[in-house]
Amino acid sequence: MNHRLLTILLFLIDWASASFAWAAFYYLRKTEIEKVPFDVNEIFYLGVLVIPIAWLFIYLLQGTYQDVRRLYRSRIIYLTFVATLIGTIGIFFVFLLDDEINGYQQYYTAVLLLFGLQFILTLIPRFILISWIVHRVHIREAGFKTLIIGGSQRAVEIYNEIKELPKGTGHLFEGFININGVDKDLEKELPYLGHIDHVEQILREHKIEEVIIAVESIEHDKIKKIVSRLEGGDVVINALPDMYDILSGSVEMNNIFGALLIGINSEVMSVWQLTLKRILDLSISIISLILLIPVFIVLAALVKFSSKGPIFFLQDRIGKNGRIFKIIKFRTMYLGSEKNGPQLSSTNDKRITRIGRFMRKTRLDEFPQFWNVIKGDMSLVGPRPERQFYIDQIAAIEPQFLELTKVRPGITSWGQVKYGYAENVEQMLSRMKFDLIYLKNRSISLDVKIMLFTILIIFKGSGK
Repeated sequence: MNHRLLTILLFLIDWASASFAWAAFYYLRKTEIEKVPFDVNEIFYLGVLVIPIAWLFIYLLQGTYQDVRRLYRSRIIYLTFVATLIGTIGIFFVFLLDDEINGYQQYYTAVLLLFGLQFILTLIPRFILISWIVHRVHIREAGFKTLIIGGSQRAVEIYNEIKELPKGTGHLFEGFININGVDKDLEKELPYLGHIDHVEQILREHKIEEVIIAVESIEHDKIKKIVSRLEGGDVVINALPDMYDILSGSVEMNNIFGALLIGINSEVMSVWQLTLKRILDLSISIISLILLIPVFIVLAALVKFSSKGPIFFLQDRIGKNGRIFKIIKFRTMYLGSEKNGPQLSSTNDKRITRIGRFMRKTRLDEFPQFWNVIKGDMSLVGPRPERQFYIDQIAAIEPQFLELTKVRPGITSWGQVKYGYAENVEQMLSRMKFDLIYLKNRSISLDVKIMLFTILIIFKGSGK
C-alpha cells in the first residue's frame, strides 16, 4: 500500500469533489434560489478552478494528507465536517456576501446548500477510500512495518496479543531488538535484528514505521532513554498501557485500527502549524531567491575577486534524523583553511577574508541556504546544523544535544540569535541551551520572532 499513491489518489478525489460541489452549487443557486437562467460564463469557470484550490489548502493545513494510511472513518468524518464548516464560512464572506439578493433568507439558503453539497460530495468518496484502507489493514494485507524493542516475556505477551486479535491492528512485524537478554520464545516468532545500541541503523535499514516499547514498567530510566532516541523521527512510538504513569504528560491515547497501545507524542507543534511552517519555508525561500538575485550577483563577484577559490562553499552537515546533506554558503575563508582538519572560526580568525568577515557579521553568507530549504534539507528556523566531528564531541559531554538532530536544522536559530557563532565546543554547549528551549517551545509565532531578530542582526551587522 504505497503511501504516496494513496495521497495522490485522495488529493485528486478531493479536487474532483470540490469542483463538482461548486458547479452543482452554482447551478442550483442560480436556478432554485435566485430564479434566473443558468449561464456558463467566465465566473462559473473561474469558480470551478479557484474554489477547489482553497479547499485543498484547508485540507493541507488540517494534515489530511500527512499519512493517508493512518486515517480512519470517524477521523475522516470529523476532518471533513470541520473543514467544510470553516471553508463555507470563508467562501460566504469572500465570494457571496456582496451578491445582490432579494432577502437575507437567500443568504441562509445559499450557505446551507453550499455546506451540504460540499460535505456530502466530499465525504462519500473519502469514506469509501478510507473504508477500503481500513479493510485491508483488518485482514492483514496492509499496515506499517513494526519493530518490538525488548526481548523479555513482556515482549512475547504483547506480540501474541496483537497476533491473536480477530482483526489486524496495522502492525506488520519485521523483528525485535533487545536491551538485555533475548527471550527464546520471541526469537522463534520474530527475527532478532540486533541490540538497542544500533536502533537508529536498524530503523533505517528495515524502513521501520512503528515501534512498540515492550520493557518492564519499573525500568523507568531505560524507557526514557529509548523514547529520547526515537523522538522526533518518522516512526510512531507505542508503549504498553501500564506505562502511562511513567510517561504522563507526554502520551496521547491512540486507538487507530483498534491497537491496544498508547501512542507517545512528543511533537509540540500541531499538524496545521507543521504544515504552515513548511509552506512558509518554501514560499519565503522561493521569493527570497528571486528577489535577491542582484544581491547574489554582487556578493558572488566580491567573493570571486577577494581571493582564489570557488564562490560557494559546500560542506557535509547532519540534518534531521542524522541524514547527511551538503550545506551551501558563500565562501568566507581562504582556500585550504581546514587542511589540518576541522576547525571552528574565532573572532580574529586570519583564515576569514575581508569580504567574508563582513558577510558573517551580516549573515549574508547564509543566504544561499534558501536552496537547502527548498530541497527539504533545512528550515528557515531550527537548530543550526553541525558536522559529525563536533556532534560526537558535544554528545559525549551532553547527550541531550542529539535531540536537536530530530528536527530540520535552520538557516537561523534561537541559539544563533542569542549567542552567535561558537568558537569552541564549550560555546557550542552554551548555545545548545537556547536551541533546546526552542525545541520544547516551537511554534509559528516563535519562528516569526526569531526571523525578525535575524533581520535586525542583518541590517545592524551585529552578528557574532
